[in-house]
Amino acid sequence: MSSTTVLAIPLWGDLLAVGIGSLQGAMFAAGFRDRRLDLLGVAIIGVATGVGGGLLRDILLNVTPVALQSNWYLPSTVVAALLGMLLIRLFRRLDPLITFLDALTIGLFGAIGASKALALGLPEVPAVFVGVVSAVGGSILRDMLLNLPIALMHVGSLYAVAAGAGTIVLVVMIDLGVPLTVAAIVCVVVTTVIRLLAVRFGWSLPEQRELGRIPACAGRASPDARARRRPPSAPRPAPSRAIASTRASSAGGERA
Repeated sequence: MSSTTVLAIPLWGDLLAVGIGSLQGAMFAAGFRDRRLDLLGVAIIGVATGVGGGLLRDILLNVTPVALQSNWYLPSTVVAALLGMLLIRLFRRLDPLITFLDALTIGLFGAIGASKALALGLPEVPAVFVGVVSAVGGSILRDMLLNLPIALMHVGSLYAVAAGAGTIVLVVMIDLGVPLTVAAIVCVVVTTVIRLLAVRFGWSLPEQRELGRIPACAGRASPDARARRRPPSAPRPAPSRAIASTRASSAGGERA
């Protein structure tokens, strides 16, 4: 491996990133009026969305979660979640800005997760997987806590695909000897551009569907084709009056 360092960002930058995730998680949960979440519920959703990706990343890497190594992460996510609930109308107006910042954090978390996996000696493909989990793990925990179908698994706006594309670029660039900082910047840019274009134009992966019927061989006709070529059978003669009257009387007896 050409680089074994971990992408490091200032503490305030990491707190801003997890805060944006918590803010979006609280705004998402507030949209379900039938859930009747209290303040504690909103705080839990905020914490899970903000630091969930990092928790899953560190659990996969078998290291102590970063969010549990400082006193700042959990309070920051709780405050951001409560602000998202109380000022939801204001943040709805700032939705384009929040979407842009969210796309940036996806790329940032993906770069941190992939570089950390590489630093711990994981191969390239597992490192990409860890990076994607780090980027989208918060939304998975959010949907699980709200007892909702996981949005990541349904037709959407290429959330995980954007993170995967960015982390693949980062891993390839690191293998080619590109400095980690440059590779991380490219990763964030690629992820952000794909995510924003997907939101703008409604891009999504094709919906699942089964393959069509396999066509029959040219020299061998299918059963349907043989049935179509078969001449129609002669019409059956109409039953005699005696038989028809017997059937009618028996049917009337059964209904009675």
